[in-house]
Amino acid sequence: MNHEKGPRIPFQPNARLPDAAFEILAPEGRELRLFSACVEQLATGLQWAEGPVWFGDGRYLLWSDIPNDRILRWDDCSSQVSVFRQPSGNANGHARDAQGRLISCEHLGRRITRTEWDGRITVLADRFDGKPLNSPNDITCAPDGGIWFTDPDFGIHGDWEGAPATPEQPHGVYRIDPQTGELQRVLDDLAGPNGLAFTPDGKRLLVVESRAQPHRLIWSYAVDGAVLSDKQLLIDAAGYGALDGIALDTQGRIWCGFGGGGQPDADPAQLDGVRVYSREGKPLAHIHLPERCANLCFGGAKGNRLFMASSHSLYALYVNARGFVR
Repeated sequence: MNHEKGPRIPFQPNARLPDAAFEILAPEGRELRLFSACVEQLATGLQWAEGPVWFGDGRYLLWSDIPNDRILRWDDCSSQVSVFRQPSGNANGHARDAQGRLISCEHLGRRITRTEWDGRITVLADRFDGKPLNSPNDITCAPDGGIWFTDPDFGIHGDWEGAPATPEQPHGVYRIDPQTGELQRVLDDLAGPNGLAFTPDGKRLLVVESRAQPHRLIWSYAVDGAVLSDKQLLIDAAGYGALDGIALDTQGRIWCGFGGGGQPDADPAQLDGVRVYSREGKPLAHIHLPERCANLCFGGAKGNRLFMASSHSLYALYVNARGFVR
């Protein structure tokens, strides 16, 4: 099947080892690099890649190609790419719920959906206080089974990632109660809330503020059920770094989709890829890619393969860390 419906990006893996694409920014970052592993391009020819999620029970990865209105599937056994769902409602971020079912953010329907085991689609949330959501962006699950997602208005700016509409909600972060299904807005004071993830102990929630000025930020909150408190600034991207989706490893280190924001004096070659931070927010390493990375997740048989959805392509790299999967 020809899955290419966008620009095809040339890519040549580095022959010399260790891979120069893995830049060490602090001594602690050196332990994350595997000497004989290099960045691989698994697929290309997409319009805008986003939202990867790993299904270890089936040994496959799903991710979004938002403008082409489809979810793609990469098979770990055959290395083949196929279309999992089209149309997809201009799906963006994905995760798995406490029962392992696919939960998705859809821009076009401005909703959160769950794919049941028999393939049926259940709408979990599409309105708050009687008004439609903006365009759910990224999604994760809490230890108690609650579903948390961000809702900026990126998908209703035009026809590229959804359909144009006037926002009726502030940019927000929401929680779907695991018992009642009630939708609660837990934050409404961030500009462009984007990637989000819980720490391995489940005690704190990290949220990317992707329209913060002058730099993108990651905030950390204490979590008690549906209540957030103790807001702390964890990471300032500084310079021109554009933080996007995030994933945590079992040690609490933060792996961030990274790239340039389009400023004319920025150097995208130094920014595009993945930036790795300690749990305290110290930069440890940078994985350079030929494209800006929007979102990422861990997967593979041992949980040590980093999958990176990056503009027009999907990349992967084995690292000396295991992703945290609840």
